[in-house]
Amino acid sequence: MSTPQSVMELAKKAGAKMADLKFVDPFGTWQHFSVPIAEITPEVFTEGLGFDGSSIRGWKSIEASDMLAMPDPATAFIDPFCAVPTLSLTCTIAETGTREPYSRDPRGVAQKAEAYLSATGLADRAVFGPEAEFFIFDNVQYEARSNGCFYTVDSEEAVWNTGREELPNLGYKIRHKEGYFPVPPTDTQQDLRTEMVLVMQELGLEIERQHHEVATAGQAEIDYRFDSLVRAADRMMVYKYVVKNVARKHGKTATFMPKPLFGDNGSGMHTHLSLWKKGKPLFAGAEYAGLSRMALHAIGGILKHARALCALCSPTTNSYKRLVPGYEAPVNLAYSARNRSAAIRIPTFSESPKAKRLEYRPPDPSANPYLAFSALLLAALDGILNQTDPGEPMDKNLYELPPEELARVPQICGSLDEALDQLERDHAFLLAGDVFTRDFLEMWISTKRKEADSLRLRPHPYEFFLYYDV
Repeated sequence: MSTPQSVMELAKKAGAKMADLKFVDPFGTWQHFSVPIAEITPEVFTEGLGFDGSSIRGWKSIEASDMLAMPDPATAFIDPFCAVPTLSLTCTIAETGTREPYSRDPRGVAQKAEAYLSATGLADRAVFGPEAEFFIFDNVQYEARSNGCFYTVDSEEAVWNTGREELPNLGYKIRHKEGYFPVPPTDTQQDLRTEMVLVMQELGLEIERQHHEVATAGQAEIDYRFDSLVRAADRMMVYKYVVKNVARKHGKTATFMPKPLFGDNGSGMHTHLSLWKKGKPLFAGAEYAGLSRMALHAIGGILKHARALCALCSPTTNSYKRLVPGYEAPVNLAYSARNRSAAIRIPTFSESPKAKRLEYRPPDPSANPYLAFSALLLAALDGILNQTDPGEPMDKNLYELPPEELARVPQICGSLDEALDQLERDHAFLLAGDVFTRDFLEMWISTKRKEADSLRLRPHPYEFFLYYDV
């Protein structure tokens, strides 16, 4: 769907009665409102549809709340989860009157990042391939009160259910860290993941594979084909939408929370990045692991700004329950070919120049993809423009280095507070090309500080175990 007319034809062919206008808030939640299909005219794509932005976290205050949702015809699809045929359109947000892009709209930020890339003359296309992991649970319960709190998740395939009375219990439970990747009946979710894949394909995502992931209790991964920055982020929102709704259809619940289980692997969003110009891959060359000097400088920029990137790529307090040694988490700020213990890996599955790319492993799927991909691109461009030296690669298992050697390897942030401190000190690279604004970053840091405080101020159940009898 490339034009308003083609969107109108799609809606007519499908017998659409409604149109659903979707947009993403700063913190990665897909929001929406719906209108009768007659409201979708060719003019809507240039004039937008008005809505109240004052109730969206991090956006307008009530005295200046009018905003415009500008539908992108390239994002059109017929929503597979609506009872009535419904056209879905993803929107960029604009100011009323001027129709200027709203500086706090994440999709607008990503569009500015692509424009800045072209303006540098270094490349004309940034290609992203995220690998978002998630959990599929059979049940989740949680509560937080002033006088108590709890959470519990459950899965029929989880190791803790070997003794549960299932009438009958047929065994085949996945032990911690042994989910990668036995066949059914141990893997109970093959058909469920396949249904997710088929729905994604109907909506235009090119799927490369699906499989169970390392953790017990239904950890999964579905990989879709790389695309340009905005399109890859658009697809991530569709990906999450499909995963959650297909799971719910089958009486299950899916979560992209990075670390819902203690003692097992968390969910990451390893992100592949490469730059192209006039159809030519720019990261292939004669340097280390078949990379170009440009690619090495991009690595240098990402490693230089990695701790600040944490605030956008690992943006929740729960992110730092995942980013700890011992769970295949990329806590070491180093780069290496093949080595999954480094923050940046250079995949070596193919020798084709088109396959040369960087894989940045710290991000997790709680990140807003528009913001995370934009920040990652800006860090890489900063490295290229300043010819930042990435240092020597680390072709060792970083988890097994002697303590004195490991102490010389920089580490990722250990908490959201630390990440926000780093972002306050190191954010000039994000302001290049006016991609991020100071206003946006101040809002982000302020909101995330409150989020971190909300956890810090509450007693933790495990503290009762440790300290009640002091």
